[in-house]
Amino acid sequence: MTGNERLTGYLNSLYPGNSDFLEQLEKRCIADRIPIIRKETQSFLRFILSLKDPRNILEIGAATGFSSIFMAEYSSEETRITTIENYEKRIAVARSNIESSGYSDKIRLIEGNAEDVLPTLEPGYDLIFIDAAKAQYPVYLKEAKRLLLPGGLIIADNCLQEGDILESRYAVERRDRTIHKRMREFLREITSMEGYTSTLLSAGDGIAIACKNEKT
Repeated sequence: MTGNERLTGYLNSLYPGNSDFLEQLEKRCIADRIPIIRKETQSFLRFILSLKDPRNILEIGAATGFSSIFMAEYSSEETRITTIENYEKRIAVARSNIESSGYSDKIRLIEGNAEDVLPTLEPGYDLIFIDAAKAQYPVYLKEAKRLLLPGGLIIADNCLQEGDILESRYAVERRDRTIHKRMREFLREITSMEGYTSTLLSAGDGIAIACKNEKT
């Protein structure tokens, strides 16, 4: 175990944990090898939800519904969450999990490709969480900028690709080169957008955050 892994393990040991439902759902996802947000991202999101108290959240990439249920758990009763998922097998699982969680009144699941769904949505979100197909992050960012309210946050997970983002394009496996290229494009864009204040965190597999200025 490396020093970084030991540090991450220690920090994660301080995380207070989630509801029994979320803990059991996380265990099932891990057993089925379905990626969900890491403990570091959970801790960060929980803090942001408390700090910003968003009322209208958009999630790009529902998967099994874990992160939308997580955000429903730690947000206000008035908060509403819209989440998008394309993978048919996961849609059914996500719907079942959302129903079982008791948050079906807070969470709306839209089926379809995010690239097709996003242009149909109206602006008005104060938090947009991106955790879907990595090669499409630049597309998602363009739409997120259109949909976000002044003062709102864009949060994108898994931006470091387990460290591959540091490598030359030719050091990355051929099948991953498009993702590598587009993620680098995304990171350059999100950290240099006019009218936004942005930062990158190395927590988890990398989190990018951009806050839209109030006067934008």
